[in-house]
Amino acid sequence: MPNFYLDNSDILFHMKTMDLSRIIRFREGDFSESRDYPYAPKDAAEARENYGHVLEIVGQIAGEFIAPRAEEVDREGAHFEDGQVTYAKGTKQALDRLAKADLMGFTLPRRYGGINMPKTIYSLATEIISRADASLMNLFGLQEIADTICKFGSEEQKQRYLPKFCSGKTSGAMALTEPDAGSDLQSVRLRAHQGEDGKWYLNGVKRFITNGCADISLVMARSEPGTSGGRGISLFIYEKDEHLKIRRIEDKLGIHGSPTCELQFTNAPAELLGKRKMGLIRYTMSLMNGARLGVAAQAVGIAEAAYHESYRYACERIQFKRQIRDFEAVYEMLTDMRVSIEAGRSFLMETSRIVDLKENLEEYLEANPEQKENFKDELKRYTRYASLFTPALKAYTTEMANQVCYDAIQVHGGTGYTRDFAVERHYRDARITNIYEGTTQLQVVAAIGGIQTGVVFERLNEYEDAFDLASLGTLFEQAKQCRTHLESVVSHIKERGEGDYHDFHARRVLEMANDTIIAYLLLIDGLQSERKAKLAGVFLSKALPRVKASFETIMSDDRRLIDSYRDIIDRPA
Repeated sequence: MPNFYLDNSDILFHMKTMDLSRIIRFREGDFSESRDYPYAPKDAAEARENYGHVLEIVGQIAGEFIAPRAEEVDREGAHFEDGQVTYAKGTKQALDRLAKADLMGFTLPRRYGGINMPKTIYSLATEIISRADASLMNLFGLQEIADTICKFGSEEQKQRYLPKFCSGKTSGAMALTEPDAGSDLQSVRLRAHQGEDGKWYLNGVKRFITNGCADISLVMARSEPGTSGGRGISLFIYEKDEHLKIRRIEDKLGIHGSPTCELQFTNAPAELLGKRKMGLIRYTMSLMNGARLGVAAQAVGIAEAAYHESYRYACERIQFKRQIRDFEAVYEMLTDMRVSIEAGRSFLMETSRIVDLKENLEEYLEANPEQKENFKDELKRYTRYASLFTPALKAYTTEMANQVCYDAIQVHGGTGYTRDFAVERHYRDARITNIYEGTTQLQVVAAIGGIQTGVVFERLNEYEDAFDLASLGTLFEQAKQCRTHLESVVSHIKERGEGDYHDFHARRVLEMANDTIIAYLLLIDGLQSERKAKLAGVFLSKALPRVKASFETIMSDDRRLIDSYRDIIDRPA
């Protein structure tokens, strides 16, 4: 069976070429932990080598153990009986194998039993797991719960909970969504109150909770009576007991191995995480950003799986005495799939590095407050970048994965529509990625401010200053055309100052920004690889016409479009 790390030449390319030097320095400090932990690196070169070894282990487990069980997991699904949830047999086996390999404390510090990997490496591990079984990622990827406790919890909470997560003996969930508070988390109604004993108690309902049967949940609740906005919300650590009733698990289109639960809390004892009233505006937003990064990696992994199935089928399927991969209509489709996936992976790696640098700077300044003046501007800059790139990435990769899986079925023809081939499972699994952790429409809302205020151009300027993109000639000129069109529409929309016009075109603007960012990232890759330069050319051949079309639509100033849309849906025929 293949190793899903070693058989992916593009992941190996990024591991060889991407700059991890500052991330390693922040993550490992002075490498002093090598004295206390035999597996801790002694220098930067050994840290990079360790990253590769860990990913090789993930790739081996994914390819040899998880992937062969994925079809059975999909058919069996999670079980719900007498208020209890149990995983599919293959899911339990996979989680046990990952725990035995010490992979369940991926980003946590060594002192709690973790392996201290940066987010960038975790993103690759998440992608690899998702390629094997997308539903398992929803459990492996919930390590963000432990990461949030590590960031914001007290030392006593960390000592009590984090070793349990690292051992794999404890599972996590984030209980945010409610029946009447889906994307609008400010409308959360589940109540938290302090009893006469000073302890906190939870009362209310949560819905669509991934792995809601977990041992430990982070529960968002309204802790301030009489409030209705985000500042009345706190975040709580809840350890499952008899005060939680699992009402049901959802019967879903895909990711069947991951149970999605409806929960009823009745005077459930919990403890406050961090400070009161910071649950939404700080802690949950941090949690959500990590989850969005994870879903983006999941989407790339699903797309990678669908592409491999399609390429193999196109090589094996003979029609008119030729492999169907040799027909122009098919090899163009396969090439577009490959280009889109590698574009998404470059975007994922860049965003993960940005998030790593932001979080590492935060941790460094918390431990070294006397250095605040030296690093505060850089931290602000990377915070702006993370706020833009994280939702922009999720918007691109999840829509991309859906298109790749759609095309994968098309390559297979009628057989792709049957359950005899894995692409129909990938198609079903991909569909949730542009819905949960915020729909694509909400990612537009989250990202558009960073485009309108010029954060995207600030980052593009850094790329132009740091790399000799002009050496790529025409390719760079095409990328700059994308940038010029984006700058023009941003300026034009600002000048109009009309809220509905801005909102109507926001998705087009984000898609223009994503095409431009990705074009620059692929050009940077192209400086190190002739093949990557060709790939950038193929991407720009499709991206530049898309950008031009959006530019012309936005610059037309045709308000009739907005009015027509409303009339079509609001008026009878």
